[in-house]
Amino acid sequence: MAIDQLALRLATVEDLPDVAQVVGAAYAKYLTRMDRPPAPMTRDLRPQVQARRVWVGGRPISTVVCLVAEGDGLLVENVAVLPEEQGKGRGRQLMAFAEVEARRRGLTRLRLYTNEVMTENIAFYGHLGFREVERRTSDGYRRVFMEKVLA
Repeated sequence: MAIDQLALRLATVEDLPDVAQVVGAAYAKYLTRMDRPPAPMTRDLRPQVQARRVWVGGRPISTVVCLVAEGDGLLVENVAVLPEEQGKGRGRQLMAFAEVEARRRGLTRLRLYTNEVMTENIAFYGHLGFREVERRTSDGYRRVFMEKVLA
């Protein structure tokens, strides 16, 4: 499936309940690995939606990606895919969209972070060309910071 087949669009305030449902379902599998809910599950995305930083895909909504411009790069702040849609390349498509969006904005890097217990995410991002740049505690979470330099 090509990026455009996800029918990504900017999220609206009216989408917030569906966005919260997708994020909650996507991150629920990590609840048993962590001493508290993953940060995306507790974050209010209304400010990000209002700032036009959250894209959604699917009908009904099944994917969410939050992108924040920072200096010379684009921070992929959140990637969420409903469990029943996982394993179909949706995450890869969201990351490809982030790369296209960074290039469209003239940015030279993609950045992201994930919790160090989300080992499958670390491997997935590594497979997409991201490299680990730092591990540290941030907002009380043990995070792995990664980046991809865009050619």
